Amino acid sequence: MPLRTLSGPDHLPALDRRYALDRPALGLGAGDPPPRILLLYGSLRERSFSRLCVEEAARLLQFFGCETRIFDPSIMPLPDQVTGDDHPAVHELRELSMWSEGHVWCSPERHGQITGIMKLQVDHLPLSMGGMRPTQGRTLAVMQVSAGSQSFNSVNTLRVLGRWMRMVTIPNQSSVAKAFAEFDDAGRMKPSSYYDRIVDVMEELVRFTVLLRPHTTQLVDRYSERKEAGVPIDSATDLSSIATSPTYRKGE
Repeated sequence: MPLRTLSGPDHLPALDRRYALDRPALGLGAGDPPPRILLLYGSLRERSFSRLCVEEAARLLQFFGCETRIFDPSIMPLPDQVTGDDHPAVHELRELSMWSEGHVWCSPERHGQITGIMKLQVDHLPLSMGGMRPTQGRTLAVMQVSAGSQSFNSVNTLRVLGRWMRMVTIPNQSSVAKAFAEFDDAGRMKPSSYYDRIVDVMEELVRFTVLLRPHTTQLVDRYSERKEAGVPIDSATDLSSIATSPTYRKGE
């Protein structure tokens, strides 16, 4: 399977555990089963800083009680290159997205934008797939890495893509400038404000994922889709109809 194996999942040298909540979503909703998070990165370099950022994020998410999967895009075909998208990597990506409750996307900034590798993965995620929706209603955290000074071009584009994919993109985000200086020789992120921001973003992703968990079906319920599917409203079970009825308003 095209998944990355996460080394040292319990080793968090840059995290000051005195200030870290191991269950940041406590009290917001059911934490069991563990929130399921899919992580995507946008570079195939051997020392890929977007991948290293995603790995740090995955370790933090596991520390916060989540189950994570990191997709390896190295064997992904181009869109429309394979008839019917019938390719093992495409099938795996779509299955992982169906499995997930939330995503983390991290892209390098290249020529002021996200990379083709990042867009390639999003392009292989359809809005609808046999009546199922691989991205709709899922939470999303966006991050980027830059070779130079800090910018927000990639995260802004990832937000646009997340909105287009009908995902709930959380308010916080991470942008790591001069990423080559932020990791040691072992590929681990050094303590810094950039690392602290990734901790913030992952905490927030866990909170939003758990908070929205019981409401996802209702949040993505649409008039146009009910109409297209020919599913009329049952007034006996429609709570909004009950709440606006004259009898309900009079308190009878």
